[in-house]
Amino acid sequence: MTAATGRESPAVSVIAVFNQKGGVGKTTTTFNLAAALARAGRKPVAIDLDPQAHLSLAMGVKGVPGSQSIFAYFESGKPLETLVREVPPGIRLIPASLDLSKIDALYGADQGITKRLQGGLEEAGWGSTMPVVMDCSPMLGVLTLNALMAAERVLIPLSADYLSLQGVHRIATALDVLERKTGKKFFRRIVVSRYDARRKLSFQIYRELLETYPGIVCETRIHESVALAESPMHGRDIFEFAPSSQGAADFRSLVRELDGVGFFTG
Repeated sequence: MTAATGRESPAVSVIAVFNQKGGVGKTTTTFNLAAALARAGRKPVAIDLDPQAHLSLAMGVKGVPGSQSIFAYFESGKPLETLVREVPPGIRLIPASLDLSKIDALYGADQGITKRLQGGLEEAGWGSTMPVVMDCSPMLGVLTLNALMAAERVLIPLSADYLSLQGVHRIATALDVLERKTGKKFFRRIVVSRYDARRKLSFQIYRELLETYPGIVCETRIHESVALAESPMHGRDIFEFAPSSQGAADFRSLVRELDGVGFFTG
């Protein structure tokens, strides 16, 4: 698995949170990563690129029509700035809508479609001035390819189970192919989520990741947590919902670790 080092990564901060397997904590990671950045005064932009709109729901934004979601940018070129909603604790959210499920059918044959989001971010001036965190669809289609083409950083949440371990190999292969075709390098990090220290399997999965992908597996692990599971139901990030919980401590640690290798600022 090819990986750029933190110090060699370009000085941008557009992050795609991606995994092709569901149930690995992708949206939870995006939500709380953005919340931690907001609480640090970094004014992040969070973009929900999943038709299920789970990130939007977790942030308390429901029933968004296509004309007010990221779909409107792809469908009619509506400027990204006009789609932003400010949500606590200072996150600038561009929500998703069910209309996103139409994107592949509408634009899959368009050769230039994969760079459309990159152009919109550059036009808005985001990325170089503030972090952009994107919750990707689990499908490697038009939406996810847009996120990957716009991003220089890819964060891969991976639950501590056998099937997720097998899935990360496919993700690694897909990113390697994109790197060869585009000439860009993805600054990658893998973070293990839903980690249960009481289970031997969790440790075995983590150890195998360290051996297979040296240098890009986060030391921080996000432990299985009731508070992390419950907080999106209340539209609150883990730092507001349960500030003294293991989940809050884990995400604080993750942000410090990623910050230390230049994941947010290059």
